[in-house]
Amino acid sequence: MKRIFLLIIVICAAITAKAQLPVSGGSGIVGKISGTVVDSLTKKPVDYATISIFKSGAKTPINGVLTDEKGNFRIDNLRAGKYKITVSFIGYPTKTYDPVETTASKPDNNMGTLVISPSAKALKEVQIVGQAPLIENKIDKIVYNAEKDLTAAGGNATDVLQKVPLVSVDMNGNVAIRGDGNVRVLINGKPSGATSASLSDVLKTIPADQIKSIEVVTSPSAKYDAEGSAGIINIITKTKNASGISGSVSGGVGTRQNNGNMNLNYNKNRFNFSANLGGNLTWPQTMTTDFQQTINTGAANQFSHNNTSSETKRHGARGTLTAGYEFNGFNSINSTIALNDGGFNTNGGGTYRITDYNDPTKSLEYFGRNTNKNKFSGFDWNIDYTHKFKKEGHEITVSGQWSHSIINTDYTNLFTAKQPSQLASNNGKNNEYTAQADYTLPISKTLKLEAGGKTIQRRINSVYDIYAVDSLGNNRTLDTENSNLYNYNQNVYAGYSVFTITLPKNYSVLAGFRYENTQITGDPKTPYASGENQQVLNPFSASYNTYVPSLTVQKVFGSNTFKLSYSKRITRPSLQVLNPFINRTNIQAQSVGNPNLAPEVSQTVELNFNTFIKSSVLNFSVYYKRTNDLIEGLASPITEIVGDSTVTGTRTLQRNAALNNSWGASFFGSINPIKPLTIRGSVNVFTYNPTVYAQYANFINTDAIKTQFQYTMFGSAQYLFPKDFIFEAFGFINSPRRTIQGSSPSFGIYAFGVKKQFMNKKASIGFNTVQPFAVNKAFNQNISSPGFTQISKTQFPFQSFGLTFSYSFGKISFSNPQQKKKKGVNNDDQIQGGDQTGGGAPTGGR
Repeated sequence: MKRIFLLIIVICAAITAKAQLPVSGGSGIVGKISGTVVDSLTKKPVDYATISIFKSGAKTPINGVLTDEKGNFRIDNLRAGKYKITVSFIGYPTKTYDPVETTASKPDNNMGTLVISPSAKALKEVQIVGQAPLIENKIDKIVYNAEKDLTAAGGNATDVLQKVPLVSVDMNGNVAIRGDGNVRVLINGKPSGATSASLSDVLKTIPADQIKSIEVVTSPSAKYDAEGSAGIINIITKTKNASGISGSVSGGVGTRQNNGNMNLNYNKNRFNFSANLGGNLTWPQTMTTDFQQTINTGAANQFSHNNTSSETKRHGARGTLTAGYEFNGFNSINSTIALNDGGFNTNGGGTYRITDYNDPTKSLEYFGRNTNKNKFSGFDWNIDYTHKFKKEGHEITVSGQWSHSIINTDYTNLFTAKQPSQLASNNGKNNEYTAQADYTLPISKTLKLEAGGKTIQRRINSVYDIYAVDSLGNNRTLDTENSNLYNYNQNVYAGYSVFTITLPKNYSVLAGFRYENTQITGDPKTPYASGENQQVLNPFSASYNTYVPSLTVQKVFGSNTFKLSYSKRITRPSLQVLNPFINRTNIQAQSVGNPNLAPEVSQTVELNFNTFIKSSVLNFSVYYKRTNDLIEGLASPITEIVGDSTVTGTRTLQRNAALNNSWGASFFGSINPIKPLTIRGSVNVFTYNPTVYAQYANFINTDAIKTQFQYTMFGSAQYLFPKDFIFEAFGFINSPRRTIQGSSPSFGIYAFGVKKQFMNKKASIGFNTVQPFAVNKAFNQNISSPGFTQISKTQFPFQSFGLTFSYSFGKISFSNPQQKKKKGVNNDDQIQGGDQTGGGAPTGGR
């Protein structure tokens, strides 16, 4: 709690200091013009009247809104100045007010009641609707407008990410950009404490209907945290900027999962408030696995063959509350609290066969069954204060965030022979405290400076109790050798500066530098152990500095853009790969972290070309990435005595194993061959070519370390039929992902959807289907090195059929206000954990 109070005091002190700054006028001030339109005869409000705003004396409008059912209107984000306001409605002559003035000292102008007189013409409602394209390519990112994607309705964030250019998602929900899984995933520009524990599980709790857009940044500047060699994915949830009250309700029911989502927005005077609640619930899904393992080390020579199946039920919910207030044109404050709750339960079992070639009398067949209950919950609370100076674009933002998450994992593994039966409880707690300041100064029309500082304080605690039980789950006894406690602290201190330079002939340069210092301490304990298998572990610590330059040069000519960029990123090892406790949840495939790991360091050079041809957009990139100290888990065969049994299997240890040089090329495009048809597609091809460090030569699968070509491909088509019917089809495929010891499964899906819109597109119903002609998909994994081979074949159901619906209400604006630049905390610096569907703990250790 001391850290919480300290964080609040720092923020409040900054706010107090900034509140003492003198208030002065200037073009950076923003305010609003509001009023109420009424009929001169009936004295009743005129709803859906068009309010247009011009610069005083100008002929072209710069913005506009429609009045609501009470005749009220409000035009926000207006700089101090003189304007012309026109009020028009069918059957009424246009009425003009000029000038209407706002000033720095009084940025709001309430015009009061505006009276208009009707003519003899009949009144009729008019609605003007604008629509953003599905995919946008901006100077620093690619934007996928998910709310325009009808086949995403009824799914979750994982389903949407599968359709984003350059992004791939495997069967377990692990996300990659251009085949690299070291990705930072943010929600509304900010991290979630839950994602640091189990990103794949958190994404499955976010309904697709809650997502407005997804941003992909492949070459982040020095302003971003250095972590994440592949880049950054930012998930933007839905909010509305209309004045008054507005919102939406949407959801879906289907054979695979059910979703619901609600949004409510209130915006009046200088106060804004929004609330969002969404959740999903999956039907039970059964997965079958065929696992084969061959161990041949001389001392051990055996073949294991397991046939198992498991049924999984998953649920999740996420809610956010956001409130903000603008004191005047110079000072504003905003705060958000996001709550999340989710989990999944698994029940399964099967047969286990072991053939011992050295001693056939030890060959046997036995049975096993398991249950797994995983629950995670928490919150992310942040507060941002912004002060704007006289000069337009000159501002400072002070931010703080507290992320808290709890992850509980309980499992029971029961076996009739050979393997030890276990019952375990893992309680993990993660607290993350962040304070930062960001400063922006337009030095001149051609030069802008951005600078800032930041600290992240992470405190992670794990209590992991394991009990030995009999084959029926009875006679529980504490397993003193494997139960453990783990405390892990990580402190990051960072500072950055970025210059944006505009040069003649449409050249621009973005150059930056970032410095980070990372301090890590870990305190593993086995407080009860005294047996011969006890791990002897000592506290450990590490400290390292990271220097991160970035450079982007851009040339624009006509509708074409060339961009050359260089970025340096790191993948900082976190709890999941540092935890030194041996995870014996699966005795045949054990794993262990490595507290001595160094961070991966990646350097990328990319050349990008983008062009617009009428309504089509085409984007091409070629890139080279060099990664030092590549972190991979390397498995090796082991034999150990557990209780009365001698168990043979593999143990995977995280290592800085190799240097990887990768070349790649990517393309995505959107074309309209005929007006109602839009076709989109993306392709990314890249190489995997590791140079393995000499000390790990005995772990190499010689086929896997040859230069391998990998790819991700996506395509979709949308057709707009008359009477507001829309049809869409999409599909994608990802090649197997290579490692030093083998490959993980390839993955592909296809889907179709149709939607009918009603009530001037305020409401809709739809039908979606995924994999309609195949119930299950197969996933095969192969790992091998001298002494062992391991093959896993999995069948998982993906077929689904579902109905979706949506309804929006509230005031409608006929112009889309420019999205505000996202400020505040942006922790994108930690390597995410992998899929957590096993018996181990997501964040609290093992």
